[in-house]
Amino acid sequence: MGKIYGGHLVARYLKQVEGVDTVFGLSGGHIDRIFDGFYEYGIRLIDVRHEQAAVMMAHAWSIFKNEPGVCIVTAGPGFTNSLTGLVNAHMENAPVVMLSGMSPIRDREKGALQDMSQADMVKSVVKWHGICHDTRRIPEYISKAFRVAMSGRPGPVFLELPPDVLNIQVNEEEITCPQKACKTYKSVADPEAIKEAAGLINSAAKPLLIGGSGVAFSGCDKELKEFIAKTGIPFVLMNNGRGTLPDEHPLSIWDGGQMALLSALPMADLVIVLGIRFNWLLFFGQVFPAAKVVRVDVEPSELDRNRCSDIGLAGDIALTLRELNKLVTKKDHGAWMKALKEAYLPMSAAEIGQREKATAPIHPVRLMEQVRKAVQGSPIYIVDGGDTSYFALTGLKAKEKSDIIGGAAGLFGCLGTGVPMGIGAKVARPDKAVVVISGDGSFGLNAMEFDTAVRHKIPFVCVIVNDQAWGMIKHGQEITYGPQRVVGSELGIVHYEEVVKALGGHGEFVVKDEEIIPAIKRALDSGKPACVNVLTDPTVTSPGTLLLVDGLKME
Repeated sequence: MGKIYGGHLVARYLKQVEGVDTVFGLSGGHIDRIFDGFYEYGIRLIDVRHEQAAVMMAHAWSIFKNEPGVCIVTAGPGFTNSLTGLVNAHMENAPVVMLSGMSPIRDREKGALQDMSQADMVKSVVKWHGICHDTRRIPEYISKAFRVAMSGRPGPVFLELPPDVLNIQVNEEEITCPQKACKTYKSVADPEAIKEAAGLINSAAKPLLIGGSGVAFSGCDKELKEFIAKTGIPFVLMNNGRGTLPDEHPLSIWDGGQMALLSALPMADLVIVLGIRFNWLLFFGQVFPAAKVVRVDVEPSELDRNRCSDIGLAGDIALTLRELNKLVTKKDHGAWMKALKEAYLPMSAAEIGQREKATAPIHPVRLMEQVRKAVQGSPIYIVDGGDTSYFALTGLKAKEKSDIIGGAAGLFGCLGTGVPMGIGAKVARPDKAVVVISGDGSFGLNAMEFDTAVRHKIPFVCVIVNDQAWGMIKHGQEITYGPQRVVGSELGIVHYEEVVKALGGHGEFVVKDEEIIPAIKRALDSGKPACVNVLTDPTVTSPGTLLLVDGLKME
């Protein structure tokens, strides 16, 4: 056997052992040898225009492939640029493997180019971080990165690879190459606790089930379908778990949008929680004080976080539901479902009516309905924005698992996720139409990734909900300080579609209701990265803004 450079060893291990065929990243001198390895071993590199976008693309890949997404950045500013995407992946439990360059070990603390302690900056937002000091151990370190990213509750990991590991050759026979690391080991909850939970479920008169991203990660599609069919319990699925059962399922309460959940929770006598946090979006679990709580999570520390569970089931959701399905009884909760609809549908009536009513200027609720009509089949929707997130998450329908991803609607509230996550989704699922719904402010944060999409021939459509402002902030200022004290939140009319056209994509500007569907269809048919820039009513706010303003009150 001959010799191999460390950078080539990185690529070979990724391709031949972990099965990685696509990596997202941006070039830099410290990682050049790895890029050369990608060429040598046939790994597709989606090279981006900003490092945070590379992490966001890898994040989307992890959702739609159900495996770690891999990204690579260079040292110094390449690393610091990536941090927003990395923190977002951490907050959303996305198994992202991030490889990073660093200054040479031989020159540490001597004033080398981009010499900084990257590990100290990143360690609070990753499951594991490591530095490989020995070229022969590169496969071992990468193997550990993949293993940690996918074990237990998933999350991002960070591995630094210095030039004096990447740019030297070692003898092949000196390398120990681990087997594929990405095996998952699952455990089921305690059998006695499962029996107790089944008893609560069987005796509940007004049960409600809430599922989150843990539902998607667990792969419990079959078990959840059986559980709902047998128990007849109304449900709402959120985050990446949305669509595991379709929004239009007869027991789903998504027909009332996000307001349905807020009205349903205080009415329930039992809340079953599958793989979702009691965060601020669920009022920290405090809006249903009289209800019993059965909670299933792969991470035991979540079971009593913010709200103690009456029964906590620590384990894999699919395995736990499989055992519950043996013990729950067949029930008809039709009367309870009827009572729920009578409670929440009147609250949503005005919004539902706006879907079918053309207005000038265009109402964002109407825009979402027109988007839904224009896009056939079961597309992937990536949602990005403040008020835009509310209107899109409420107005669009998920037919399959993870069909609607609220990239900016999670714990980090990370704007700018739409375009890069749309690209990552399309690369992962080229068979699906991908439509990004973005606010105009959010669009500007990663708009240059349209260049990435054009260069790599990645077609998707971005519909901009253009209210000419950072809408949630502007309306929050109006509510809090008065309409005359709006500062730093207005953007004006900007022709973003012309930017996309200049980069080689398809672009259209829409101001009238009757133009929406034809423009979106032309964008889909163009086969190019496309932008449909739609002017919407700048006076419209959403309930999401009201929640934000109320949540930030300190008096």
